Amino acid sequence: MLELGIKVTVAFLLGSMLGSLVVGRLFGGIDIRTVGSGNAGGTNALRTQGKLFAFLVMLIDVGKGILAVLILPNLNIPGIGIDASIDRDLLIYSVAFAVIVGHVYPIWFEFKGGKGGATAAGILFVLAPATAPIVIGIWIAVVVVSGFVGLATMGATVAAAFILAFQRLPAEHDLVLFAVCVAALIIYSHRSNIQRMWNGTESRVGRRFRREQQ
Repeated sequence: MLELGIKVTVAFLLGSMLGSLVVGRLFGGIDIRTVGSGNAGGTNALRTQGKLFAFLVMLIDVGKGILAVLILPNLNIPGIGIDASIDRDLLIYSVAFAVIVGHVYPIWFEFKGGKGGATAAGILFVLAPATAPIVIGIWIAVVVVSGFVGLATMGATVAAAFILAFQRLPAEHDLVLFAVCVAALIIYSHRSNIQRMWNGTESRVGRRFRREQQ
């Protein structure tokens, strides 16, 4: 069990490396938690700092999800090794979930992180590459129709769980359970967005772009 504990901890610490705050420090010490919506995710980075900043943020946040599930489960850590008694699927899903939790509650940044969507997308591209384009398409469609990025992210994660259930049950029930847990975490991390949508104060992407063009 030592291997599981160490790798989950490493995944959490990796997730805590927020792209927006890492890039912000490279761009002169910008902390995007003090501007815009106050969220440390890619959407607030785009709204407040521009496309290049947001692209670099997404590159890091998606990349750490990919890195966590591609490298960590099979990494032979000196002194730890590979424990044959640990189920490899359990290790993969535990590491994958931990990197998202780290992004949402980063230990390096007072546990004030992003919403987890970009990191979850990176994980999906590794664990279910055939499903990922469908989910991304759903995300784009919801953004175009509603203008709400948060709604699109929640909808896409829920859709991912349903699609995987349809495609993979009963053989890969662990993957489906993982997808359901991720969807629940993503929805919880968007609770402030849900409240703003309910109050009619949530920003819409389309409105922002129209104001910039005027």
